Amino acid sequence: MQKKIITIAFASILIAVAINGFIIPLHLLNGGFWGISILAHYLWGYKIALTFACLNIPIYLIALKYNNVFFFNGLLGTCFVTVATDLLSPLQHMINLSFFTSIILGSIILGMGVGLMLKFHTSPGGMDLLALMLSKWFKINVGLIIFTLDLLIIASGVILLQDEKIFYSLIIVSMVGIITMMMTSIKSIIFE
Repeated sequence: MQKKIITIAFASILIAVAINGFIIPLHLLNGGFWGISILAHYLWGYKIALTFACLNIPIYLIALKYNNVFFFNGLLGTCFVTVATDLLSPLQHMINLSFFTSIILGSIILGMGVGLMLKFHTSPGGMDLLALMLSKWFKINVGLIIFTLDLLIIASGVILLQDEKIFYSLIIVSMVGIITMMMTSIKSIIFE
């Protein structure tokens, strides 16, 4: 259990660094409920971590009804990542790399954070938790489910923000999906 908590905390920091240090400064989106939360921040100035926590409530009610383990693991992951994202929000003004370097580095860090959590059957919340449940029910790779849902969020962002730059978010979603699929598919002594 201690190894799981340490891994979740580390993964949460990775996710928070990627979101605050690389995605938001470029005015791009992520997928999932983070993407929706970031989009609400861009459109209406909502606090990202608080919006994310609120969006998770219906998913946790579903998880509580169908699978207590997913509920508790997801709640743990969401609490850690929400707090980390809020605490590390000053990074939004501290990292200044080139556009494509930020996209690539941010995607790798984010994918590793999400992949680590999912490897330990924990979710950083939201659609990742929903994808984890769907993966178990339908025997589909969790990374593939996340990738599909993320594409829908990015398409919504392009339409609502009417900014062609949002298309670059597809690189983030693609890389995070690929890294997540690799991390959840490959058996490793490091993660087991």
